[in-house]
Amino acid sequence: MTDKPLSGRKAQAARNDKLILEAAHEVFVANPEAPIAEVAKRAGVGISALYRRYPSKEDLLRKLCGDGLARHMELVQEAVDAEGDPWEAFCRFMREVVAADTASITVKLAGTFTPTPDMFAAGVAGAELNDALMRKLRDAGVLREDAAIGDLIMITECLASISIGDAKRTREVRLRNLELYLEALRAPGHGPLPGTAPSEEEMGVRWIPKNSKP
Repeated sequence: MTDKPLSGRKAQAARNDKLILEAAHEVFVANPEAPIAEVAKRAGVGISALYRRYPSKEDLLRKLCGDGLARHMELVQEAVDAEGDPWEAFCRFMREVVAADTASITVKLAGTFTPTPDMFAAGVAGAELNDALMRKLRDAGVLREDAAIGDLIMITECLASISIGDAKRTREVRLRNLELYLEALRAPGHGPLPGTAPSEEEMGVRWIPKNSKP
């Protein structure tokens, strides 16, 4: 059974929402302090249309980050469920995370708004999925033993900082550099890593609004 096509007004609203979220990603990743009017301008929609969907900048940021987290969780679940070579499934997961650019949202927007309880709950669920992926990789013996999920997250965030030329070239360079990281992550590794990986607490505290921290 196919989904019933949206009516003209609903279809237009759906198109506008997609344009708004794509524009919000571009605008706020480039400048978290940008006004919401800049998003409407980039999306090519009226400011009133944007405010009908997202009454405040915080609402828009929450939606943007919530969608990014949901996409990341989808990719982790796919990697956990994947059959065949665990290492190839892991590499595919990392490449898709980098291509989806979900890490840029964390790097630029963490601490700029107040997350909802649902977002924190999703974060807990995401952490459980991350743990499941790490168990799968460790059981298969394909990931170096001293690598932790915090290391993987920091790698994607480092790659998200790369910006060279246009979007296509930036994506190409990010994926190229990812392959260097993947070589370093594969078991057995070359010598022990110094220090310890970032903890869940260290990564989670970044989402607390900066004006709420002591």
